[in-house]
Amino acid sequence: MAYQLTFTDRFQKHFTALTEQEKRQLRRKLELLTENPSHPSLRAKRIQGTTDLFECSVNMDIRIIWYYEDGRIIILVDVGHHDILKQF
Repeated sequence: MAYQLTFTDRFQKHFTALTEQEKRQLRRKLELLTENPSHPSLRAKRIQGTTDLFECSVNMDIRIIWYYEDGRIIILVDVGHHDILKQF
């Protein structure tokens, strides 16, 4: 079962700040995320101290933050450099 993606305004705003190479890497990871959020190359995990927020790696520096809705939808909350995790 493939997941459906929804983007928050915050995610979209921070997406535009990425380089073209980072955007290409992000698109590949989002394809994996919709097919299999547990794919090893995503290194997905729950954000420590939260009950429903997850993060995964785009590359060694860029992270995606998301949560699940209705079991079929992934809401993409934010994307950016590793330090975005400090907000959560």
